[in-house]
Amino acid sequence: MKLLVRNLARTITEKELRALFIQYGRVQSCDLVLDKTTDKSKGFAFVEMPKAGEAKVAIKTLNNKDIAGNKIRVKKAENKPANKIEFEVKGEFDGVEQSSAPVSSDEAPKKFSWKDRKLS
Repeated sequence: MKLLVRNLARTITEKELRALFIQYGRVQSCDLVLDKTTDKSKGFAFVEMPKAGEAKVAIKTLNNKDIAGNKIRVKKAENKPANKIEFEVKGEFDGVEQSSAPVSSDEAPKKFSWKDRKLS
């Protein structure tokens, strides 16, 4: 089970976070999220525990617990939604109502320019 851990002190390390969760069971992965430019903690992390029962105990015990001066929040992580947008092009062309099949944002052209449009 993948857990989201928020409101972490910016000083906490991945090693310390792993040690905190390992008390409740096996930790498969521990990823402290870092700022790309400063390489410092953003104050949240993802911890993966393979056994749901152990993860639930960790959530119940650690949620709202004071760690390094911060009350951390621990919950089951939600799946990240796909970054796709479905759309359909509708309009009147040459006096006839037309529409395209639904198109995914992956399939759409990356750039659009009014120069590409032909005016009649």
